[in-house]
This record gives sequence, C-alpha cells and structure tokens, in this order.
Amino acid sequence: MEIGIDSFAAILPDPATGKLPSATERMAELIEEVVVADRVGLDVFGIGEHHRGEFLDSAPTVILAAAAARTNRIRLTSAVTVLSAADPVRVFQEFATLDLISKGRAEMVVGRGSFVEAYPLFGLDTRDYDDLFAEKLDLFLKLGETTSINWEGRFRPPLRGQGVFPRPHQSRLPIWIGVGGTPQSFVRAGALGLPLMIAIIGGSFERFRPLVDLYREAGSRAGHSPEVLKIGVHAMGFVGETDTAAKDAFFPGWAHLTSKIGRERGWSPPSRQQFEAMAGPEGVFLVGDPQTVAAKMLQASETLGGVSRITFQMSTASLDTAAMKRSIELLGTEVAPIVRAAR
Repeated sequence: MEIGIDSFAAILPDPATGKLPSATERMAELIEEVVVADRVGLDVFGIGEHHRGEFLDSAPTVILAAAAARTNRIRLTSAVTVLSAADPVRVFQEFATLDLISKGRAEMVVGRGSFVEAYPLFGLDTRDYDDLFAEKLDLFLKLGETTSINWEGRFRPPLRGQGVFPRPHQSRLPIWIGVGGTPQSFVRAGALGLPLMIAIIGGSFERFRPLVDLYREAGSRAGHSPEVLKIGVHAMGFVGETDTAAKDAFFPGWAHLTSKIGRERGWSPPSRQQFEAMAGPEGVFLVGDPQTVAAKMLQASETLGGVSRITFQMSTASLDTAAMKRSIELLGTEVAPIVRAAR
C-alpha cells in the first residue's frame, strides 16, 4: 500500500487571537512538509485546488514544482485538479512540465470539485457540471496518446492537428479519477480503466463498499484487468505520540473549517462528540497514535476489498507546524512500516 499526504494549503486563524498567519510563511511551511515527507519515505504528496480564502492552493502545479526542486523520490500529484473548470490543453502542459522538473514523479487526480467557486470564476455554468468533466476528461486522455490531435467538443474551440508540448518525462502521466459518493462517477472510472481516488471524509468505510464494487464491475465489463482497477482513499488523518495528542492537535482546525463550510451548506455546527466518534474505532478519521492509525488503515483496506493507496488530509492541523512535521515523521517512520509489513 502506498501512503501519502494531501494538503489544501489551509491558512487558519489562531484559535486564541483570531489572527491569520502570513500566507508567505504558510507556503514556506507547506514546502517543508513535502521535504519531510520525502525524507521519511512516504510515497506521494498531493496538493488540492480551491479558489477560496481559506486555502492557498489555487495554482497547485506551481506549489508542486517548487516541491519537486526540493525533493528526490516522492511522487507529486494534484488532489484534485478541477478539470471541469480548466482548459485540458493547458493542464496537460503544466503537468508535463512538472513531470520534466521532477524527472518523472508527476501524477494527477482529476475531478469535478466538491466546491463550485471555480465555475463562475472562469465563466462556466454549474448546470454543465458533469458534461464539462466528461468532455474535458475525454480530451485530456487523448492528449496523453498523441502529440497532434484532431478533436471537437461543446465547451472548447476545436483542435485541428495542433501540437501540444512539452511531452512528459514519463511515457504517460498517471491519472486517477477523484470521486465522492456519486455512483455514476464510480462506473465512469471503471469503464475507462482508470485508478479511483475516493474522498472518504465522513460516514463509514462500509458505506463505500457497494460503490467500489460498482467500479470493479464496470471495469471488468469493459475488459480491464483487476490490476488496473486500483483503489485509493483520501481521508482525514493525523498521527500523534498518543491518541489524545493527535485528536487535540487536529480538532481545532477541523472544527473551524467544518463550521465555516457548514454554515454555507446549511449543516449543523460540528461538536467534539461528533469528532470523537469519527476518530473512534468505527469512524473514518485516521487520527491517533501510530498503532491506532495503522490498524484503521488496514481495516479500511479490508473493508473495501483491497486499497492501493491511502493519503492523509492533515492540513487542518497546520497551525502547529511542529506537530504537523512530527505527524509526517510518525506516518513515515512508524505507521508505514506496520502497514507494509501486514500487506
């Protein structure tokens, strides 16, 4: 199982003073987090894409390129690229360039996005939410197959044999499909034979098993081998010296962001009791000491019928930079050996 970290480059106010840290300082700390992840042997580091004031990740390829210059072996991915709201040609060029800078360590997770701010920002209609993604994914996959392409769609001017450069270092950029809980998204990924990255940030792992089965069934019907149909999980996670220390470090930032986003979406305010349940044995938060976290990762993999990759969304704990770096160290030096020995 590959183990990694996803960051949304969250920038959070101090819970005591309400003061925001410097965006420049937060970005520097984020690059250091990638450096630590590389040093302790983690497999992958992902940067999300948002167009909101709480996050600094509106240009993820720039952040990933900066990280590529400071690291040696860790794979660098988006988490996710909102392909529906982007020009696939430009996205391909950006990630091909990242692949050259990193000497073949670039990957992508593409999706429609769980936030919709990008759509009006770039002049797109949210009513075309799924059609935009389907068309742009089709174009993006074709761009990986050939240098010059003839293509026509609804949402972008046609291509009439123009060359798309540069080409990546790898023969083909690895592309995962990022999904939430929509059955059609699981079926689409399976039919295309693309790896699946599931955002599991609530509920239970068991709830996603029928959707994973849909993905595998669709892939099998389309003639794809089981080895191609990889499952990844993106989950809230944080590692501390003890279960209590991990929860105390992670909870304040999680509660702040969940409350803010919840107000926009009509959710009830989150409570510590809810958080404790999600971090408990039956919950989906991978928060605790190394033994607790490793056990839950293995449980999640068993429940879902085998998981190839788990990435931790831990940037809500970014206020305590020392705790963040220590969490990354523990994930690489203590959690990963337990999980890998058990596989």
